[in-house]
Amino acid sequence: MENHAPERRTERRPARPRRPRSALLAPLSVLGLLAASFAGLTGTASAGTPASAGGGITVARSCAAPTHPGELACLALKRTDLHRTAHAHNAQATPSGYGPGDLASAYDLPSGGGTGQTVAIVDAQDDPNAESDLAAYRSQYGLPACTTANGCFRKIDENGGSSYPTADTGWAGEISLDVDMVSAVCPNCHILLVEAASANMSDLGTAVNQAVAQGAKFVSNSYGGAEDATDTSSDQAYFDHPGVAITASTGDSGYGAEYPATSQYVTAVGGTTLNRASTTRGWTESVWNTSATEGTGSGCSAYVAKPSWQHDTGCANRAEADVSAVADPATGVAVYQTYGGNGWSVYGGTSAASPIIASVWALAGAPGPGDRANQYPYQHTGSFNDVTSGSNGSCTPAYLCTAGPGYDGPTGWGTPNGTTGFTAGTTAETVTVTDPGGQSATVGTAVSLRLAATDSAGKALSYTASGLPAGLSISSSGLVSGTPTAAGTSSVTVTASSGTATGSATFSWTVTGGGGSGCTGLTAWGASTSYVPGDQVSYGGHKWLSTWYSTGATPGAPASWSVWSDQGSC
Repeated sequence: MENHAPERRTERRPARPRRPRSALLAPLSVLGLLAASFAGLTGTASAGTPASAGGGITVARSCAAPTHPGELACLALKRTDLHRTAHAHNAQATPSGYGPGDLASAYDLPSGGGTGQTVAIVDAQDDPNAESDLAAYRSQYGLPACTTANGCFRKIDENGGSSYPTADTGWAGEISLDVDMVSAVCPNCHILLVEAASANMSDLGTAVNQAVAQGAKFVSNSYGGAEDATDTSSDQAYFDHPGVAITASTGDSGYGAEYPATSQYVTAVGGTTLNRASTTRGWTESVWNTSATEGTGSGCSAYVAKPSWQHDTGCANRAEADVSAVADPATGVAVYQTYGGNGWSVYGGTSAASPIIASVWALAGAPGPGDRANQYPYQHTGSFNDVTSGSNGSCTPAYLCTAGPGYDGPTGWGTPNGTTGFTAGTTAETVTVTDPGGQSATVGTAVSLRLAATDSAGKALSYTASGLPAGLSISSSGLVSGTPTAAGTSSVTVTASSGTATGSATFSWTVTGGGGSGCTGLTAWGASTSYVPGDQVSYGGHKWLSTWYSTGATPGAPASWSVWSDQGSC
C-alpha cells in the first residue's frame, strides 16, 4: 500500500492575484495597470517561490500569474516543505502523496479498462523531460511502460508536429502532474501531450482542437483565468466537440467562476480534501478550502448561457462545478518531475482533479458519437460520492459556494464512485409549456398570441391546441392568430411536442361581442346557436338579419346570403 498524504497544514500561503482574462488586444493604459497590479501585490507566491506558512506546510504556484489580458495560468500547486525529508529527492524512496492504489481505493476504480483509449493533456510550453519522468513514475508503481517506442506516449505541438515550444519549468510541473494522474487512474490508456506555443487562449484552444483532430476522446485542461466577453466565441472555436469528453479545472482561488471551466461544452472539475477514514468507504472528503484566496473554484458564469441539461435554480447562466476530485495540496498526489524539480514532489490544485476525471471517463469508455458528454454526470446523479461539508467562500445563493446534499458549486455532484457516472444514461425528457394565463378578446378584433415551451433535451417543439375560440388557429411554431367570430368563454389546451415527449397547459379564453353604434344590445353570433328568420346578431362589426333557419352558417361566408342578410356596420 502506498503512503498517503502528509498531515494537513495549519497555515497557508498569502493571497495571490486573480488571473485576469480579457480580449487579447487592449489599450496600453489597461495593460500597464494590469502589470502594475501584479507587480504591486506583495506576499504572493509566484512560480517557484514558496509562501511561508510557519510551522505548517508551504506551497508554491507552478506557473507564474498572467501579465497581460488573454493569458491563462496552470492551476498546479507544489508542496515546497518536503525538502526536509530525505526521500523527497530520492527516486528510489517511497514517494509522499497519494499514488495509483490510493486513488483507485478512494474512487472505487477498476483495475483494468481503458485499453485503446487516448487521454489528451493540453498544456502550454514544453517539458523536455516529460517522457523520461513519466517512465520513472510508472516504474515506481509497477505500471506498464508508456513510451513513444511502444506507441503509448506521444508529444506534439499545437499544430500536430514536433516543433515544440520554449521549455518552461513551471508548466513542466503541470505537465508532470497531468501525465502522472492519467497513469495513476488509467494505466492502460495512451497519453497524448499537446503543447501549446503560449498560455494564451488562442494557442491553448488550438491545442484542444488538435487533440480532438488526433482522435482523442478525452481531453484534460488544467488551466484557467477570469471570465470575459470573448468566452462565448472561444466556446464555439475551441470546445464544441460532440462525442468528446473535455474536462477543465475550476480554479484554485476559492469562490469565483473561471473559464474554460464555465464553457457549456466542458465538464467543470472542482477540488476536495481527501483523507482516510474508518468508514465503509475508507475515505472522507470535504470542500478544499484554505483561505479566502486558496481553495477550489466555483461560481455562476457572467457570460455563458445555462445548458439545457443543468437545472440548478440559483444561477441563471452556466454554473460550475459539475464533479470533483482530490485537489488539496495537504492531501496531495505524488508526482515525479526533474525539469524544474529534483524528483518526487507532492502536488495539488484543481490541476490534479481535471486529469483524474478525464481518466476515469476513459475507464468508462468513449462517449457516444454526437453526444454532449458533459451531460452524463447529470444522468447518473446518484453515482457519485456526495460531498456535503465545507465551503469555498461566501455567496448567495449559498449552494454555489457551500457543499450540501446533492448538487453544489464547489464539488458538483461529487467525486467518482466507480465509472457509472461517466457513461451514457437516460433522463426522462420533459416538455414544459408556459401558462399564458387567462386571455380575453373581442368579436371582430384580430388576435396574436405567441406561446412558449421548453424541452429538457433542447429539442425543437411543435404546437397544437384544442378549444380555441371560433375564428382562431395555432401555427406549429406556437403562434395563435385570427379574428374571433363568436362571444363566449372557452377552455383552451395547448400541447407542445418534441416528437419523443409532450407537455401541455390549459387556460381560459373569453370573447366578448363587438361594440359600436347600432350593435348595442345585440347578441354576438355563435356557431352552435340555432337561428330562425328574424333573429338579429352582431358579427365582425356588422349586424346581421337571419332570413332562414340556420345553425353554424357563418355570416358573410360564401353562400351565407341564403341565410343571413348584412344590415350594415355598427
